[in-house]
Amino acid sequence: MLQNFLCYTCKEYVEDLAKVPKAFLQESNVRLIVIGQSSYHHIKPFCSLTGYTHEMYVDPQREIYKILGMKRGEGNKVSVRSPHVKSNTLLGSIRSIWRAMTGPAFDFQGDPAQQGGALIIGPGNEVHFLHLDKNRLDHVPINTVLQLAGVKTVNFSNKPQIIDI
Repeated sequence: MLQNFLCYTCKEYVEDLAKVPKAFLQESNVRLIVIGQSSYHHIKPFCSLTGYTHEMYVDPQREIYKILGMKRGEGNKVSVRSPHVKSNTLLGSIRSIWRAMTGPAFDFQGDPAQQGGALIIGPGNEVHFLHLDKNRLDHVPINTVLQLAGVKTVNFSNKPQIIDI
């Protein structure tokens, strides 16, 4: 679940989620779903921006966020920085503001103070894993979620892999 569609850390996280091959998910009978908290009008532009092709939904009233206990505001500032956040705070914030100002609908696409998280549900309604982001840098590593869901992991680095033969 995303903080909001303009948040630079969320954008960079979803850019990496887009790298998870559909075949990996299908092999494990897993669906990858992103939920944002803005209007549905922002889904298509955000997917286009990030390259994300998996399922995406919105919860403009943040009902799911509330049910899951996701907080508003920046919590603990001292946390492990997500390996999926590539921008520094200043540059990332400037890019987010620029996207808001130059976007087709000048709005912040959700509550900027709302924190997101990651969860694994199912089969059925059973929650197997829940991570509530403490702040905008506190995204759980994608490979952690993939491993817990029984999905093959992905190399997110831009460095070439070395394969021992």
